[in-house]
Amino acid sequence: MAKLINKKTLIWVTILGVVGVLFGGSVNVLAEGDYGAQGAKEVENYTLEDMLIYAIQDEYLARAEYELIMEEYGEQRPFSNIIEAEEYHIELLKPLFEKYNIEIPADTSEKHVVVAESLETAFKTGVQAEIDNIGMYEKFLEKDLTDDVKNVFEKLMRGSENHLTAFEQGLERPNNGKNQ
Repeated sequence: MAKLINKKTLIWVTILGVVGVLFGGSVNVLAEGDYGAQGAKEVENYTLEDMLIYAIQDEYLARAEYELIMEEYGEQRPFSNIIEAEEYHIELLKPLFEKYNIEIPADTSEKHVVVAESLETAFKTGVQAEIDNIGMYEKFLEKDLTDDVKNVFEKLMRGSENHLTAFEQGLERPNNGKNQ
C-alpha cells in the first residue's frame, strides 16, 4: 500500500510539474498543497497560528525559490537583493511566534520548489509568487489582529509589493533571459 501511495504522490507531482511547464514553467511546484500562500488560499477562517505559519512558510519558500534560481542562472539582481529581504521578513515573524507561544515551523521549502526552465520564467515566477504573497497578507489583514501582528503583516506586504515591482521591471530588461 505504501508503494501505491508514493506512486500516486509521484504521479500528482509530475502532473503539477507538466501543467506548470505548459503554463509558464513555474518554480513553485508544490509537493504538498498546504504550504505558504498557496495553502492559505484554501482556508477561510484563520487562527493566529495558521496565519503566522503560512506567512513564514511563504517567506521560506520565496527565499528557497530565489536561491535555486541563482544557483541555476548565477547571482544577479533582483534575486540577490530579495533573498536578503526574505531573510529580514523571516526575522520579523520570529518574535511573533515567540510572543504568542507558537512553535516556529522547520523550513521544509526545498521540498516545494523546482528549477525554472529559463531566466524569463524565473522572473514570471517571481511576479506570481509576490502576487500570491500580497493576496495572502491582504486576506490576513482583513482579520481582527493585534497591532504588533498587523504591523508586521503590513511591512511584509509592502516588501512584497516592492519585490513585485522589481520582478516586473526585470521582465522588461532585455537581458532577463529571454531567448535563452
